[in-house]
Amino acid sequence: MTRRQRVEAEPAYVLHARPWRETSLLLEVLTLEHGRLALAAKGARRPGSQLRPVLLTFQPLVLGWSGAGEVRTLTRAEWAGGVPLPRGRALWCGYYLNELVLRLLAREDPHREVFLAYDTAVRALARGEALSPVLRRFELAFLAALGYGLDWPQAAAGRYRFEPRAGLVLLAEGETARSGEAILSAETLEDVRAGRWSRPETLAEVRALTRRLIDHALDGQELQARRMLRELLE
Repeated sequence: MTRRQRVEAEPAYVLHARPWRETSLLLEVLTLEHGRLALAAKGARRPGSQLRPVLLTFQPLVLGWSGAGEVRTLTRAEWAGGVPLPRGRALWCGYYLNELVLRLLAREDPHREVFLAYDTAVRALARGEALSPVLRRFELAFLAALGYGLDWPQAAAGRYRFEPRAGLVLLAEGETARSGEAILSAETLEDVRAGRWSRPETLAEVRALTRRLIDHALDGQELQARRMLRELLE
């Protein structure tokens, strides 16, 4: 039996909202300490509801809830302020982050590092930072938190291929990469360890790597937002 829970004030983001019953919303939220949750915002669709202008995606919130079972009841929602909504391509990148979390993070599986990486990424998108580094940093942090991280070679030399079961494997001298493989150079590995994202080669190679990791985690299922981003960014 699920223990009844009451939380008064928890940092959170709304990932998705859809109509629920006649006047309410069913929310998927990402929280700092409790992971991803489903919350019922009762009466949120009524005209004049104070919840309507607060429960927005990509806005830092403080939420409270109570109840037991798969869907808890929202009891508090306050805007934590200070972050403009992402615009244009940055907005679609935000939708991609949300879909990634919804598809790969199980409900009630708390990971503080996921929330913190998401919060950092959303704020960077809102500031208008370069999109590709923001996405790559989030993908690597998110995947590592879920157990899909890699052991990065410390004294990298040569080139490395990604293999789902083995991780990064050094290519033998003279060995050529197969079509479609994710290949990382020693320079890219050094950049990732140092947090440098200025080289186009690093961004392209890490993008190929995270795509393979995500495909592996999704068992080949495609993300809808990725198709849109491919049209916008490629």
